[in-house]
Amino acid sequence: MSERSERTNERLSFTLAPELEAQAPPEARGLTRDGVRMLVAHRSSGDLTSSTFTQFPTFLDPGDLVVINTSATLPAAVDGLARDGTRLVLHLSTQIGPQRWVVEPRHPAGAVSERWSGPPPPHTIALGEGATVHLVGPHLSSDRLWVAELSLPGPALTWLAEHGRPIRYGPVVAPRPLSDYQNTYATEPGSAEMASAGRPFTPEIITKLVSRGVGVTPLVLHTGVASLEADEIPYPERLVVPSFTASRVNATHHDGGRVVAVGTTVVRALEAAAEHDGTVRPLDGWTDLVITPERGVRTVDGLLSGWHEPEASHLLMLEAVAGRELLERSYAAALDERYLWHEFGDVHLVLP
Repeated sequence: MSERSERTNERLSFTLAPELEAQAPPEARGLTRDGVRMLVAHRSSGDLTSSTFTQFPTFLDPGDLVVINTSATLPAAVDGLARDGTRLVLHLSTQIGPQRWVVEPRHPAGAVSERWSGPPPPHTIALGEGATVHLVGPHLSSDRLWVAELSLPGPALTWLAEHGRPIRYGPVVAPRPLSDYQNTYATEPGSAEMASAGRPFTPEIITKLVSRGVGVTPLVLHTGVASLEADEIPYPERLVVPSFTASRVNATHHDGGRVVAVGTTVVRALEAAAEHDGTVRPLDGWTDLVITPERGVRTVDGLLSGWHEPEASHLLMLEAVAGRELLERSYAAALDERYLWHEFGDVHLVLP
């Protein structure tokens, strides 16, 4: 086991130096969108290969299938003011009804915000321009997420487009436009935060995949706010696995190809739509599936992912795909070679 890691609630634990947290998109660092670094890990051999995402198509074979999540990022952070003068930042996580959302109230903290602490947040919050939100109660067993009723003067997406901004955490030191938080193939707004494993994709990369005989097919899973705490697991999320995507996944496996998921959101969606034998069926609904090494995966052969925080719940899914030893070695190598973390950072490709 790496000296940097140890088992903590069965999740990978390591120390992430602040200078390895990407503070801006690669385009602001003099790179192209697809110019980020990529560490390729092979389960069969245990080999680790340092590359860049521009070479992603060369690691796939004709007949393989890449599955992408076409959910688009919302400007889901808004400022609020309680009746007693308390200022808040509200992150809209997941829409669960016509006016009902799961939200995260947060304390303003300079240019960003921090997790709510102390007494419960005020239950009635003004958002400006005639908009208000009322916190109904905690969401499931969470101590940071609330079910809320929103009263807006117009459609939610229209109002957010005018008054919201992208959710931003501490490492990103300056505000960035919403376009920086969108994948190039995103089509359906609904995610609180970007499904960031797909950020390096460009039209040129997709063209190279197709010309190589590699299929590309979509699904939709709208992501909620990130589970940044070690004791949290993913919450229910809305998804659509179209019939043609289910058919292409099944046909790829039947013909001996590999299915490569772009991001943990794609793994969650495909696994939620899978039968016990790994056959994928169309699905339009919600999933509360949590993928662990014990549960394993049935539909995915490879995974392209960003680099996740120490002890994050997503690391359990990575372990289910990569295995514990390869995961530890990958993260040790990424730390040694100074890969960059977070949504604007580098990527990790796990292949059979």
